[in-house]
Amino acid sequence: MEIHFKVIGIALIILACVHVIFPKYFNWKEELKSLSLINKQMMQVHTFFVALVVFLMGCLCLTSSTALVETNLGKTISLGFAIFWTMRLFLQFFAYAKELWKGKTFETVMHIVFTLFWIYLSVIFWMNYLY
Repeated sequence: MEIHFKVIGIALIILACVHVIFPKYFNWKEELKSLSLINKQMMQVHTFFVALVVFLMGCLCLTSSTALVETNLGKTISLGFAIFWTMRLFLQFFAYAKELWKGKTFETVMHIVFTLFWIYLSVIFWMNYLY
């Protein structure tokens, strides 16, 4: 199980770093122009904090895999992570419109890759909590 946590840790740190390109990739300079200042800044701040939380989750998994597997606190943290990533998996299907990816090669591949990643995260954290 510890090797899974180390792999997850590296993957989450990479995912957090990828958030840096979001403003440019999604053309936020133009796309967010029509938003009020508060909504624009909320998008930016919330994206930063999502990236920070994902980065910190990754650091915890990478540096404390033994504690996550062997201690009661680690099991409780795994429960929280399991709920978090299971909810993210659920939202992959019910929060995003199919029109965002359906019929688009790159977007469809990303949809599938991240769906599989959210499943992997959910399963590992649930397994660690339950067993």
